[in-house]
Amino acid sequence: MKNNELKKLALSCIEKLSPDYNEFIYSENPFNHFIVDNFLPKDLAEKCLASFPPSGDSNWKATNDADIEIKQRSNWKSEFDIPENIVDVVRILNSSLNLERLGNILNIPKLMPDPYFTGGGLNESSKGGLLDVHIDGNYHDASGLNRRVNAILFLNPDWKEEWRGHFGLYDEKGEKCIKKILPSFNRLLVFDTSDISFHGLPEAIDCPEGTTRKSIILYYYTKSSRPGDQKKFNRPHSALWKKKGTKDKKGNIEREYY
Repeated sequence: MKNNELKKLALSCIEKLSPDYNEFIYSENPFNHFIVDNFLPKDLAEKCLASFPPSGDSNWKATNDADIEIKQRSNWKSEFDIPENIVDVVRILNSSLNLERLGNILNIPKLMPDPYFTGGGLNESSKGGLLDVHIDGNYHDASGLNRRVNAILFLNPDWKEEWRGHFGLYDEKGEKCIKKILPSFNRLLVFDTSDISFHGLPEAIDCPEGTTRKSIILYYYTKSSRPGDQKKFNRPHSALWKKKGTKDKKGNIEREYY
């Protein structure tokens, strides 16, 4: 898409990041987050979905850690690895126009995107897929920045409640699910990620064979560290999982700087 066309489209999407938009919902419970339905124009959302690589494609990296993380995600190293149409959506979400608006809503100024796509990109889960309740890693090795915000665009037409796959937001101990979010088509979820923002989808997905739960996930960072009331660790840590005793997959709580 040409730059002038994409900028115009980006501005129309960003206008929806406002309480004035009737499909914008903001909440501070259990931590700051908001949901925007019909975020993208329908035709772009449909092109984005159609551009997802097939399940056996070499662009996917599978993770199969029983009870912890069962899914596949893209292994992008730069924006040049991103499929057509999807790259336009990533450019919108990673644009300074979008990041400034997100920062204003969440009161987290000076947000920066991740051009390395460390952990970010496409996610896909089949029947049986899950993601244990966890908090995210706090430090970005490639830049030395602190992770602050997650953005997830769900791309699942006609996703049914009984298939599970809801994205759960949990209390600060990761024990009680406060809100379940259906991964509906063209629904954007943005939240403040910290050492108390437990989230996940621990119940195995029960969608039909041949159907998968799809999303685009992007992470944003700041030079400033997380506020003191959201910070439990002074050193870097990876994702910490409830079923691992709030430790990472290697059984550690903190890790070295890299």
